[in-house]
Amino acid sequence: MTADLDVLAQGIRRGDRRALARAITLVESTRRDHRRRAEALLEALLPETGRGVRIGISGVPGVGKSTFIEAFGQYVINQGHRVAVLAIDPSSQRTGGSILGDKTRMEHLSRRHEAFIRPSPAGATLGGVARRSREAMLLCEAAGFDVVLVETVGVGQSETAVADMVDLFLLLLLPGGGDELQGIKKGIVELADLVVVNKADGALLEAAQLAVAEYRHALTLLRPATGDWRTPVQSCSARTGDGIALIWETIGRYRDQLGVSGALAARRADQANAWLWNEIRESLVEAFRAHPDVRGALAALEARVRRGDLPPTAAAMDLLELFLGKGAALA
Repeated sequence: MTADLDVLAQGIRRGDRRALARAITLVESTRRDHRRRAEALLEALLPETGRGVRIGISGVPGVGKSTFIEAFGQYVINQGHRVAVLAIDPSSQRTGGSILGDKTRMEHLSRRHEAFIRPSPAGATLGGVARRSREAMLLCEAAGFDVVLVETVGVGQSETAVADMVDLFLLLLLPGGGDELQGIKKGIVELADLVVVNKADGALLEAAQLAVAEYRHALTLLRPATGDWRTPVQSCSARTGDGIALIWETIGRYRDQLGVSGALAARRADQANAWLWNEIRESLVEAFRAHPDVRGALAALEARVRRGDLPPTAAAMDLLELFLGKGAALA
């Protein structure tokens, strides 16, 4: 490892937030030389990782994810922990731009020196999880943040992306009861290790209590997301703080149960393996698109597929033969 990377690694080990921010910028870079440096940095810091509590948080638009994270993060900090928030912002599919406004939505939490908030653009990644979020999570752990929260854009078809990188997947819902449940994909509810009905205060308190009862009944019909753990349904008010302490207590109980059974270690091992194959797939697609012969033929073949002159399977085979060499795609 080069001298400048060693200095950066030392800064991260000291909990220097500027060093952490620089390191995350490095791992998010798509430049090949930056990727090599990022890999060397991660390898050096790997012994300092793995001790944190990794929590994924998702929910329907308007459920108050950022408000919940601010209230939850401050509570956890007051219990003596350090909290990192990896907030994945939506990216425009046309321009690639993103809002990156989570620090303004978490005004009080962002002022705490025990907190680190890093907004990252979702880019083209399905489900709103940045490709390098896993690496950023490891860097946060190496910097001494023992609770890492990953906030996704919303409920989408690839929320498995966040479930595959955290210890516990928390699904936030509104006080809508069964009607809302009908509008949420069953697969996403099945991923949840903890379901929380937010905004349980004021005029919505009764509706939230009814929603909790309905979700509890609905979840009895689904297979538990994790081993023998029966997914709890709880309510809270991120605005008043009611219910936040019980959520943290439940997360502790979940970690204790899975730690004793060995399920948590097995889950992380499976996640690491899934990460390996995901990286292989994405890197192969990048290499495929960058191949000069593929680049030269891609536009013409895509045009023929669009016109209906060529089956997509035949076009794919032609491109794979260009990438792998004649006959290799059939081997």
